[in-house]
Amino acid sequence: FCGARPGEHRPLQSMCDQRYRGALLLFLAGGAHSAWVAGAVSGRSRHGVALAERGGSGGAGRGASLCMVQTVAPGATPGAGRAAAPSTDAEGPPLPLTAGERFALDEKTMSPAALARREEQLERSYELCREITAHYSKTFFMGTRLFPPDKARAVWAVYAWCRRTDDIVDKPRADRTSLRTELTEWQRRLTDVWEGKPYDLIDLALADTVRKFPALTITPFEDMIKGMVMDLDQNRFETFEELYVYCYRVAGTVGLMTMPIMGTADGYTEEDALEPALALGVALQLTNILRDVGEDRHRQRIYIPQEDLRRFGVSEQALIKGVRSDKYVALLKFQIERAREWYKRAEEGVNMLSQEARLPVRASLDMYSSILDKIEANQYDNFEKRAYTTKWEKLALLPGAWLKTRPK
Repeated sequence: FCGARPGEHRPLQSMCDQRYRGALLLFLAGGAHSAWVAGAVSGRSRHGVALAERGGSGGAGRGASLCMVQTVAPGATPGAGRAAAPSTDAEGPPLPLTAGERFALDEKTMSPAALARREEQLERSYELCREITAHYSKTFFMGTRLFPPDKARAVWAVYAWCRRTDDIVDKPRADRTSLRTELTEWQRRLTDVWEGKPYDLIDLALADTVRKFPALTITPFEDMIKGMVMDLDQNRFETFEELYVYCYRVAGTVGLMTMPIMGTADGYTEEDALEPALALGVALQLTNILRDVGEDRHRQRIYIPQEDLRRFGVSEQALIKGVRSDKYVALLKFQIERAREWYKRAEEGVNMLSQEARLPVRASLDMYSSILDKIEANQYDNFEKRAYTTKWEKLALLPGAWLKTRPK
């Protein structure tokens, strides 16, 4: 229909002429099985963004883990361990890069053979990032397939780093001391990436993305690591202001990471689109929190602000026990309305983005906010019922998302 050869994975954005894209979306929503959706494998994730979908047994603060993180003890040299990849990686986990394989920014100094080897490594690196994104976040992955190839690959690289950061906190350990050490080492590796010195094959894609999109800054990546530290030290939030800081660090940062990749429309700057991008991250994380109350209570974690519990007369004990009283339903309605207000703030920024970025972001926004509708449809039972949208329900939202991004 759009010129893709059998078995060829080409993004919808590049496959279709503008004249046919709307028709294709209607065709997909009607029940067609699209190639860009077929690439997604089963799995769930934690971060919102924008962009991503959390779940599994981890709850709102943590997500399911596949132990794909490579960490190194301070002072150790690369080569001492392996980073496990998703189970879809048939070739096995990537080894740390040797000094001779480290990313070279100056291509003029590379021999043809070395350049060819680097390009081969880059292709495999981006493919690993794609697999990680598809495995852990079906909703987010679906949205990224609407980007042009270079931007989709860059977003996958960013997501893979976020996922691995999350997995550092998720993996079993005897005490928290080793975790703090690993997060410190992870910060050092992040700095190395920005200096063009990736540690392993998955880091390589992010180093290449930083090179191709020089407007990317290290700050939101560092802030996300700080969010991981918050999850170590805090399992209650007194006020919404406290919760907002957490939401920014673990989700709002993703909007800042991807903004230089998505680009802005004529007449707008990244500064103009900054607040809506942050709002989307907050909205997504608030949605995660409401969806995962049932899972988080088993871990004695409560993300709903304490001031709100008191306001509606819901005790911690009742929430932990899963008591769905009238007071709890009223509390949940208030939380849902708050999340929708943040989605409304985010909507204002969609048309500030470049044309090619509007549909992926709008579609992700609509798909993710529909989880709130599901909580309502479940009669506000987020203790025993998990709110989610099916693949076909997500596809059905695409035509409306496409229409919302059209010039008025």
